[in-house]
Amino acid sequence: MLVRWLHIYLSMISFGLVFFFAVTGITLNHADKFTGRLRTEQRKGKLDTSWIAGRDTSKIDRLAIVEYFRRTNGIHGNLNDFRIDDDQITIAFKGPGYAADVFVSRPSGAYDLTITTTGWVGIVNDLHKGRDTGSGWSLFIDIAAILLTLVSLTGLLLILFLKKRRLSGLVVAVAGLFIAWLIYKIWIK
Repeated sequence: MLVRWLHIYLSMISFGLVFFFAVTGITLNHADKFTGRLRTEQRKGKLDTSWIAGRDTSKIDRLAIVEYFRRTNGIHGNLNDFRIDDDQITIAFKGPGYAADVFVSRPSGAYDLTITTTGWVGIVNDLHKGRDTGSGWSLFIDIAAILLTLVSLTGLLLILFLKKRRLSGLVVAVAGLFIAWLIYKIWIK
């Protein structure tokens, strides 16, 4: 039977996904008990002022500045923000469990860099939420959601073919939905 075959193999493919999202659901829900190892590092340096001088901000080579920080300070993550003001440039990089913020003085070229990491718990929590992960991980989450939906639907179809278990299976499924709704109505205001 095709539905049984689909359910078995989709379940096996999805096992790692269910396990990952279940464990990280616990670490997110109890963040006070599963705190990541927060580490902050401060760095200082100086940019060539010819890169950032002048009133015409369109002439500032943003890519060269971003790549300078990646190359010289090992910055990674996605560029999240690049803001140019009269006296300061602010650059923010974000990634799962990672943030790097740069503040550059335009008149002097001096910069302050703060790198913050949250350890493996912060990384997996951000992966769970899809925060600062980029389009590739977003696609992965969509594929995971589709796989888990298919596993659920094939499981529901399977119970419909089992005459001895059909009624009790459907009652349990409806009871599960009702309990979730009831918890929402009672505890979520």
